[in-house]
Amino acid sequence: MLAPSRAVMNQTLVTDFFILGFSETPGLRTLLFFGFLLLYTVALSGNLLIVVVISSSPALHTPMYFFLVNLAVVDILCTSTILPELLVGMVASKTISYGGCMAQLFCFTWSMGAELLLFSAMAYDRYVAICRPLHYGALMGPRVCTLLAGVVWTVSLINTSVNTSLLLRLPFCRSNVVEHFFCEIPPLLKLSCAPTQLNETMAFTADIFLAVGNFSVITLSYCCIVASILRVRSAVGKRRAFSTCSSHLLVVTLYYSTVIYTYIRPASSYSLDKDKLVSVIYTSVAPSLNPLIYSLRNVEVKAALRRLLSCC
Repeated sequence: MLAPSRAVMNQTLVTDFFILGFSETPGLRTLLFFGFLLLYTVALSGNLLIVVVISSSPALHTPMYFFLVNLAVVDILCTSTILPELLVGMVASKTISYGGCMAQLFCFTWSMGAELLLFSAMAYDRYVAICRPLHYGALMGPRVCTLLAGVVWTVSLINTSVNTSLLLRLPFCRSNVVEHFFCEIPPLLKLSCAPTQLNETMAFTADIFLAVGNFSVITLSYCCIVASILRVRSAVGKRRAFSTCSSHLLVVTLYYSTVIYTYIRPASSYSLDKDKLVSVIYTSVAPSLNPLIYSLRNVEVKAALRRLLSCC
């Protein structure tokens, strides 16, 4: 299937993409529609609630919750970039314009890079809080937190700008059928009728830096944290320290493993069904679970939420 085209240098280039999405079976498509609608509703409402609760509670204006607000904003950006378009495609047209596809790719890659970097910032915050508690105020002051957040958003913005710019240079003339449920780098590279080695190299390099590199930093931080916790004599102190880290470590492992799997391979090895399932985890499931895992089960956040509701 080819969308309307334009002639450039004797080549027929696509101007629209057809997002293949998921199953066309009516019963299964309905089930998937309500499943993704639920995920989007939970992700959007949960993360918005986190932003409102933390912003309105002075007691939660600490580095840990500052980074949680940033994470909530990233998750809102990620899900709002992908899921509304996916839901529309399930009930109406699956076609997305060339510009819309590139915009979706840009915003998604930006949010993904920011999330990966935020996990490192959050791990550093936990490291300082547990391993160097006497210096926590100096090492994690407001200026340091603002600087870290600025670095997270700027580096991820540079990454998505470079990768999207390289993709914009490619002609797409083989097909306009994207074998995925949104515009992502690996399936788009398969559609290009020009060499994609530079794109694959840049995507691989970004993955090594953003995913593997940050995961290594997080692993090292948690090795230091575990060593510090094991030196704590109090059993209650050990449980409290582990409880503040276990949720973060769980989400980090889930998110990083799926992103590394997707981006560290060449585009030629892209597998339709398997890669769709993996992508669902880091585009839909993780943003929906983050508010529950990180904050809504947190005693301080629950108390702030009750105070906020009592004022309404």
